[in-house]
Amino acid sequence: MIQINQISKTYDNTTVLSIDALSLAAGEHFGLVGNNGAGKTTLFSLLLDLIQPTTGNITNNEIDVAKSEAWKSHTGAFVDERFLIDYLTPEEYFAFVAQLRHVSNEELSATLAEFASFFNGEVLDQNKYIRDLSKGNQKKVGLAAAFIGAPSLVILDEPFANLDPSSQIRLKRFLASEVNADKTLLISSHDLNHVTEVCERIVLLEKGRVLKDMPKTPQTLKELHEYFSEQ
Repeated sequence: MIQINQISKTYDNTTVLSIDALSLAAGEHFGLVGNNGAGKTTLFSLLLDLIQPTTGNITNNEIDVAKSEAWKSHTGAFVDERFLIDYLTPEEYFAFVAQLRHVSNEELSATLAEFASFFNGEVLDQNKYIRDLSKGNQKKVGLAAAFIGAPSLVILDEPFANLDPSSQIRLKRFLASEVNADKTLLISSHDLNHVTEVCERIVLLEKGRVLKDMPKTPQTLKELHEYFSEQ
C-alpha cells in the first residue's frame, strides 16, 4: 500500500527524518510512536505531499505522491486543524468534503451516522461555526471527515489528543470496529495504550530514524513503557 524509499528531510543542514525503507501493507493497522521531535509529523507531511523530501520518494498504491494526485481518491487524513475550514459549520464542511470526493448526500449521511455516538450530540445541529467549537469537537469534525468517501487508507496524527476520556474510548472502538477491518490505518499517537490496542504493528521513531519495528504481542506495551521510561 505504502512504500517509503530512502526518504529524508533536511532543514538548514539538520536532518530531521531519515528512513531507508519502510512499507505498509494493505489492510494493516499501523501505529507510529515517538517523543516530540522524533519526526512523526514530518513523515505524515511527506506522506500527504504537504512538504517535499530532500531525498527519496514515497509511493501510495504504487503512485508517487509527489508526482501525481491520483492517490488522493483513496486516501483520507486528518493531521491538525489546518485541515479544517473554520468559518464553515460542521455540516457545511462535511458537505464540502463530500463534494470533493464525489460522495452523495445519502452516502454522507450514512458515514456521519457511524459517528453519532462519537459526536455525542455536540457537533451536528449546534448552529456553530467550526471555529466556535471546543478543541475536542473540532478534532471530532476532522476525524469524521477523514472517513468520508470510504477511503481505503486513512492517516491520523494524534487522533486521541484533545478528546475527553469517553470520546477516546468511542474513537478507539470505532477504529478497531468491523467497519475498518479491511481498511489500512496509519496512526501516530503519544497514547501508548490506545495505539497498541488499535494497531497490529508498531514502529518507534527516534530522532528521525526507525528504532524499532515490531508486530504487536502481549509484551509490546511493556516494551514501549520500558523504552520511554529510560528516555
